[in-house]
Amino acid sequence: MNIILLGPPGAGKGTQAKRLEQLYGLKQISTGDMLRAEVAAGTPLGQEAKAIMARGEFLPDPIMVKMIQGRIAQPDCSQGFILDGFPRTESQAAALDAMLGTDGLKIDAVILLDVAEDQLVERIASRTAEDGTRRPDDNPEVVRSRLDIYRRQTAPILPYYEKAGRLKRVDGMLDVDEVGAEIDAMLGKTIKN
Repeated sequence: MNIILLGPPGAGKGTQAKRLEQLYGLKQISTGDMLRAEVAAGTPLGQEAKAIMARGEFLPDPIMVKMIQGRIAQPDCSQGFILDGFPRTESQAAALDAMLGTDGLKIDAVILLDVAEDQLVERIASRTAEDGTRRPDDNPEVVRSRLDIYRRQTAPILPYYEKAGRLKRVDGMLDVDEVGAEIDAMLGKTIKN
């Protein structure tokens, strides 16, 4: 089972990804983490990526897709994977679909944790008040900035999956267990199709 989890910062993607890893034996894949590992290991791909990033440029889609292809071929992804941070553009989504198709794979579910932004900012502020700790990204201005980046960089791929009838929406403002139950129900439907 291969999943893409989408949603703005603070929507609960990380929490749900960890739950899905444990429940289904999937592996969460963060392209940012993969990229840092490739650069740190000094692999040819990492060296190429480092040079591109040093120029302040984004990595071309073929490099990102090749990196993901190599990662999902590893044994810990044999039960499936959860993509986090990729794809961000329609061209990346199409390239991902094409690559997976050549390997006889597909994305089984694209799940959007849908949240009301104002309520999300309030939820993060109340989290800070409840547990007495304040992380740097719990600041309302930082949260709003991250939401703006999400709207510009990630939200534009939603129509790609929506047009194909592959986008499933979950109310991310529900309790964590309720969100999990909705995702599980969707995955059950997806697996049977």
